[in-house]
Amino acid sequence: MSAEHTVNREQLHQLLFSQEDISTYAVLDGASVPDLLPKLAEAKEEWACLYRGELEPDMAEVAPYLVKLRAESPFTDWLLSEGWGNHWGIFALTQTGLEALRRHFRHFLRVKDPSSRVLYFRFYDPRVLRVYLPTCNRAEIKTLYGPVRTYIAEDAKTGNAETFPHHTSKIKPVVASLV
Repeated sequence: MSAEHTVNREQLHQLLFSQEDISTYAVLDGASVPDLLPKLAEAKEEWACLYRGELEPDMAEVAPYLVKLRAESPFTDWLLSEGWGNHWGIFALTQTGLEALRRHFRHFLRVKDPSSRVLYFRFYDPRVLRVYLPTCNRAEIKTLYGPVRTYIAEDAKTGNAETFPHHTSKIKPVVASLV
């Protein structure tokens, strides 16, 4: 986060954890988060790699991870204080459990371009999600959201949050002021 923006962590916390029977997940980019694997190993959160199987150490280090966040935890505090504004990942609000959400997100890790070349889709990078979601048509919205009620991503320019509530026809970000 640039020094010119000071995020109101209370407001961010409220945005992520204010809904009763909704769980908050982070989809974190191992390539962007320094020392993510050691942090996950010591955390008390439920988490899983989005990639399948046993990974080589260098691949495990840069893989995307799904983490169920708890409102009051050292890992959540660390993530919000150190990661916000540094494009470490996105947040998803849902009633779905970790394994079901992992299966859902795994469908989006690779996509085909118009020439049928397979590409990695880094939907969990807030810079990608912010641009992609508003371009989605109805079918893409239904597919991408699935069990997710709301996606939340940082706006690195202002330090605010952009929330993307599920809508059936067009996704429009709602800016939540955090500065």
